[in-house]
Amino acid sequence: MLRAERDWTQGDLADALGISRQSVNAIETGKYDPSLPLAFRIADLFGVPIEAIFMRD
Repeated sequence: MLRAERDWTQGDLADALGISRQSVNAIETGKYDPSLPLAFRIADLFGVPIEAIFMRD
């Protein structure tokens, strides 16, 4: 949702984070849980607390 609000493609987000587009897709579809450092980079990039993006199951 945060990516779409900024009109970014998965490739745009991947480039900003230094990861592959496939990794972004896997995170968005719940097939992959990012490492804690990556989760913090994602939260920092969007300027929101990590809890606003990732929740415990």
